[in-house]
Amino acid sequence: MKKILLATTAMAAIAAFALAGCSSDSGRGEAGGDSSAAAGFPADSTIGVALPDKTSENWVLAGQLFEDGLAEAGFKGDVQYAGASNPVADQQQQISAMVTSGAKVIIIGATDGKQLGTQAADAKESGATVIAYDRLIENTADVDYYVAFDNFKVGQLQGQALLDGLAAAYPDKSSYNIELFSGAATDANAPVFFNGAMDVLQPKIDDGTLKVVSGQTDIKQTATEKWAPENATKRMDALMTSNYSDTEIDGVLSPNDTLGRAIIDSIADNGQTDHTPIVTGQDSEAASIPYIMQGKQYSTIYKDTRALVKEAIAMATSLQKGEEPTVNDTESYNNGVKVVPADLLTPVIVTKDNAAEAYAENPDLLALVQKG
Repeated sequence: MKKILLATTAMAAIAAFALAGCSSDSGRGEAGGDSSAAAGFPADSTIGVALPDKTSENWVLAGQLFEDGLAEAGFKGDVQYAGASNPVADQQQQISAMVTSGAKVIIIGATDGKQLGTQAADAKESGATVIAYDRLIENTADVDYYVAFDNFKVGQLQGQALLDGLAAAYPDKSSYNIELFSGAATDANAPVFFNGAMDVLQPKIDDGTLKVVSGQTDIKQTATEKWAPENATKRMDALMTSNYSDTEIDGVLSPNDTLGRAIIDSIADNGQTDHTPIVTGQDSEAASIPYIMQGKQYSTIYKDTRALVKEAIAMATSLQKGEEPTVNDTESYNNGVKVVPADLLTPVIVTKDNAAEAYAENPDLLALVQKG
């Protein structure tokens, strides 16, 4: 999978024309996508926001930011979370209710991007614009835009951080014992993160610098159901028992902070306490900042949820005015049906060394850095 580098400035606005919609997926493709600006709608219209269940701090934060930001922009916000027990069906019902209530724009952070085709089609038929938020929606033409951080780049940064951390922590070693984790199979972003990381790591696995002791390198083997930390703990416990009874693990590719903390704690609970593994992460969760500052977790990725929500609301505002939203990638994100015009933000790698600088404009996270 080859990542197409993003331009630093937004591409020219896409000419408006009629379409059945467009869609987005974690896959990368070369087929062009088409999209249409809405003709405009009343400034106090309803904007629906369908979010998944609250699996991370960033999803919790996003809901409040959407409620506040939509109100400030003059919209009527309808922000819904899927329930933890039956999230796919909940989200499907919530989106259908938003369509029925006349939402002009529906912003969807998908619980399972493969199971929203009917709801996206209904939204398009009603005249609503569909925006995929953070997670891509797959195998449907009925999605107009995608707003997210550059998730392939996230994976590349994680892979490089693992290599950098290993080299810095163990300068006398010529090879390192590692394990690989990926996210939920239902999350279209999970393979993007994983493939981005493997773009960096696979050559080092091939030349023997990195040794995946368990042999589990396929994304199906590394997946973590529901992004649940207890599932990461269970797998890490099994890996430690089966593969590290007489050797030490040097590093773990973890796709996010919640799983990273579970992995770190599992390794310690399984008796490896005097050899600190290099563990990656993502999301800059408040609970992981102390881990990073204390040297337990090597890195995270800062994807400022405030900026992402702001971009999504800016898209809705442009559509309300009858204008084309800003996009900066019209080539990279193919969902199997078409490429979705995307507005991609830039992720930032964070380690102990640059944490203060990275969080300089986020007082809450900066305070955690300063606390140590």
